[in-house]
Amino acid sequence: MAWQAFRAPAATIECEQNVTTSCWKLYLRGIIMNISNPKVSIFFLAFLPQFTDPLRGSITIQLLLLGSLFIISTILVFGSVAVLGGSLGHLLLRSGRKLHILNKIAGSVFLGLALKLAVTTR
Repeated sequence: MAWQAFRAPAATIECEQNVTTSCWKLYLRGIIMNISNPKVSIFFLAFLPQFTDPLRGSITIQLLLLGSLFIISTILVFGSVAVLGGSLGHLLLRSGRKLHILNKIAGSVFLGLALKLAVTTR
């Protein structure tokens, strides 16, 4: 993979600008993916209740508050990643030179991982 990344051409990538999927459909798809993701369920069932205290009031209210904080922080973090990724994607797609540099970085990462696997003993 490192060799292929180093040898990849620096041609610009053409993207379809005629996307017909609405933002609402994408949002609903994300909700369905999160609801069906077992890691999220395990987090809410196993990890979140550890932060409740019966002496501080209703457990239900505490769980709703903690769940709401989790949802707000998730929206902020994932939204920021999406906006940053979209902005960087537009910058990278316009420049063959930037794609060439990105290919070299990816190749270096793959090469570093390969070397780490080669020298690791178990």
